Amino acid sequence: MHASLTYFQAVIMGLVQGLTELFPVSSLGHGVLVPALLGWHNLVNSQSQSESFFLVFLVGLHVGTAVGLIVYYRATWFALFRGLFRQLGDVPRNGIRSLWRLNTPETDANYRLLFVLALGSIPVGIAGVLLERKLRVLFDKPLAAAAFLCVNGVILLVGERLRRNVGRHARFKRIAAMTPLNALVIGSSQIFALFAGISRSGVTMVTGLSSGLDHEESANFAFLLATPVILMAGLYKLPSLMGSLGDGVRTQTLVGALCAMVAAYIAVNFLAKWFTTRNLVPFGIYSLVVGALCLVRFA
Repeated sequence: MHASLTYFQAVIMGLVQGLTELFPVSSLGHGVLVPALLGWHNLVNSQSQSESFFLVFLVGLHVGTAVGLIVYYRATWFALFRGLFRQLGDVPRNGIRSLWRLNTPETDANYRLLFVLALGSIPVGIAGVLLERKLRVLFDKPLAAAAFLCVNGVILLVGERLRRNVGRHARFKRIAAMTPLNALVIGSSQIFALFAGISRSGVTMVTGLSSGLDHEESANFAFLLATPVILMAGLYKLPSLMGSLGDGVRTQTLVGALCAMVAAYIAVNFLAKWFTTRNLVPFGIYSLVVGALCLVRFA
């Protein structure tokens, strides 16, 4: 069973994961639909199992995707952690309470952003631990993924419509002005991405837009917010790859992870530029069309 994961499948699934994790079209949904469309029954049959070689393979793909994001945003992450160390250095003078008093003149701006990113990651982290396996067993099937991909398209298009109406009279916020409540609301929206077909970056961007961010800022915040979530999800399950479930797929996983890393870097580099002048509409249309076609195919 383990040896049935080929290197060709590892490369294709790595590229799919890296691209669709950042493009707002759902990596989990494509991870279910692509093997089904290609007739890779060894992967399709393993997806909704509570434990399988394919699930530990996905662990490696998530880590590879997170590394690609970290490499792209490396300067930002260095600045954020420098801010953390500067803020910690001020604790003897300002007291321990300065670590959660974010609106004082003494609060380092980079530390403040790191704080809200960490805060925004908590809801989906808890939900993932409690619900991810149950939702995967129930919904990681081609027909369900196709239906949720259609829902994803509706979310993106409705979000754009609402943002267009509000944006005529609104001043856009900056990420630096993000409040802890904003971060919790935006971070909580990632929970919907536990359903195969709903895009993490898509729902995060739509929620960011509704909170007053423009497309560029909401995209950057979504990608920064996704990085620790994707990385921790991978690292949390990494011991499974080292165990018996990883027998026969470790080198394929490494190949897939490298492909996911490169694809994620290319995707975020493209999308960071795309959202400076463009919006989510093409991705909403894509989700609706592909989701509808897959509904017909798997009905």
